[in-house]
Amino acid sequence: MSTLTTLQDIMINDYRLTRAQLAPEAELSSLGIDSLDMLELFFKIEERLGIKIWNEVPGSLRTVHDVVAYVDDLRARQATVRDAPVPDHRVTPP
Repeated sequence: MSTLTTLQDIMINDYRLTRAQLAPEAELSSLGIDSLDMLELFFKIEERLGIKIWNEVPGSLRTVHDVVAYVDDLRARQATVRDAPVPDHRVTPP
């Protein structure tokens, strides 16, 4: 399932919006999404997608597309970290 579809599903269920309202170019402010709603939304995204948002949610997220791009970037970076080989820190005798 795409990030856009997941985000739309959450917002449809929790914010009583329609899929048509949640086009990528839709402005979050015009949808009635404020900073507190964004915080709650990101908790739901973390839970649904199994990612961790370590920093504050950027204030630059203005549209549905901005949120999708931010989440996709987080997912890619966290997948890279998860897939990285674990260094072997065993001490070898001289």
